Amino acid sequence: MKIYRLEAIQNLPISQKEAWTFLSDPKNLKQITPDYMGFKIVSGLSEKIYAGQIIQYIVTPILGIPTRWVTEITHVEDGNYFVDEQRFGPYDLWHHKHFIKPIERGVEMTDIVDYKIPFGFLGRLLHPLLVFPKLKEIFEYRKKALIEIFGPYSK
Repeated sequence: MKIYRLEAIQNLPISQKEAWTFLSDPKNLKQITPDYMGFKIVSGLSEKIYAGQIIQYIVTPILGIPTRWVTEITHVEDGNYFVDEQRFGPYDLWHHKHFIKPIERGVEMTDIVDYKIPFGFLGRLLHPLLVFPKLKEIFEYRKKALIEIFGPYSK
């Protein structure tokens, strides 16, 4: 069983509170997701993120085929981090940690995604050709979108 990891780190010129308010609100995911993904929240929104929250999405990651994705927010430390885990969707395992910490003149956001793809040997063959490049592309899009929203970080 192969479990992969993707890490993304980005600095933003905003306060920890502002970062938390934006990043912990699932309604904002659409703004930082490529349009071709057809991202749509089906259910599970609330005023404030909480452990045990179930959120359902529809995404179209490949060939425009709609895919239902259900995640659970499993851990929340208000202002600092939260974890979402896939309960139903395209991966055999999806465990996504979101960390926010204050730094000089802003915050450092760290995303750590541990994931396992289905289809055994075929999945392992497709990982470097399709899955990993697509995930990197999505996180690069997020990075650019957050810069457009909050501006670039400069020391």
